[in-house]
Amino acid sequence: MEVLKESGQREVFCGLTSIVWLHRRMPDAFFLVVGSRTCAHLIQSAAGVMIFAEPRFGTAILGERDLAGLADANDELDRVVTDLLARRPEIRTLFLVGSCPSEVIKLDLAKAAERLNGRLTGRVRVVNYSGSGIETTFTQGEDQALTALVPLLPRGDQRQLLLVGTLADAVEDRFLTLFERLGVGPVVALPPRRSTELPPVGPGTMALLCQPFLGSTARALQARGVTLLPSPYPLGVEGSRRWFETAANAFGIDPAHTATVLDPLVARGQAAVAPHRRDLEGKRLFLLPDSQMEPALARFLHRECGMELVEVGTPYLDRALQQPELDLLPPDTALSEGQHLERQLERVRAARPDLVVCGMGLANPLEAEGIATKWSIELVFSPIHGCDQAGDLAELFARPLRRRAALAFA
Repeated sequence: MEVLKESGQREVFCGLTSIVWLHRRMPDAFFLVVGSRTCAHLIQSAAGVMIFAEPRFGTAILGERDLAGLADANDELDRVVTDLLARRPEIRTLFLVGSCPSEVIKLDLAKAAERLNGRLTGRVRVVNYSGSGIETTFTQGEDQALTALVPLLPRGDQRQLLLVGTLADAVEDRFLTLFERLGVGPVVALPPRRSTELPPVGPGTMALLCQPFLGSTARALQARGVTLLPSPYPLGVEGSRRWFETAANAFGIDPAHTATVLDPLVARGQAAVAPHRRDLEGKRLFLLPDSQMEPALARFLHRECGMELVEVGTPYLDRALQQPELDLLPPDTALSEGQHLERQLERVRAARPDLVVCGMGLANPLEAEGIATKWSIELVFSPIHGCDQAGDLAELFARPLRRRAALAFA
């Protein structure tokens, strides 16, 4: 499959956005962004749904004096951390999250974390990672956060399955039940639900990625001796079935038993997708690069929902993680890596697809031009993994088409 590689103007959120779903996952962790007021406004806007809850994220504001080098940013950071821990003694892991401003002034958060760990030993663990959007897209924030946790994982040689990537708690509970019925286990997760309960890893650990944008984390785990199980991702019925089958095969489970467990789920998932397929079948789809989920979504929407693929764009194509998905796409799929925004928009306007999956910044302009859109960021916030969620996943794409049809009829 040929890949069109592009470089130029980009339109993406930065990795700070990933804090919105990571902080839900680990209630005893706090994410402190070392950045500007713009960073604070971004996080507050993206996490607006949490306005009635006390958030577990904040911003250590870098003001003009910091940026001009007139103040000692490290002293300011230590003061903010001290005040934060005095107000929030329940924090067990503090993530110092780098941003574009902190990187521009070359504030060394790794050394800051080391210094704070020495001072706070036994009370809180301090971890740092970069959420800067200078060279990355928004989902890579989670990848950087999990990569920062890998060196902290204790060593363990037992045979186990490691699920890598943030899932909604209800989805993970369902997955754990299915693995137990399959006879696969023990099963642990990264990130864990409690930041202090990091799973041990070693040569006996086999890892299944829940998300396709965790390349750095996968390589860090492999360096610890973990075996990565290549598989399509658990999006849609087909991807979910293949994902579970990959784990069952690795644990030597009888395929007949695997089929007994999965067949009813597959039938239920296909039935849930069917009414939405009627709205999606034959419709032309264009996926702009935003999250690295695009190949998996294209596979689901083409094979299970009958959509025609105009172009599948992804911000970065990690073949080590994406090849199982690429193998399921039509060989003539137009695949692009990277972004040159103006050229891609020209192709969108020339093709006039029925639906464009894109970032929020492009959705309104395209809607104004009469092209239906779907926000790609919503696919990270929503519980869409597994056979049981396949109908909900299909509905996310059918909904904008139904809305446009209703408006046209009105």
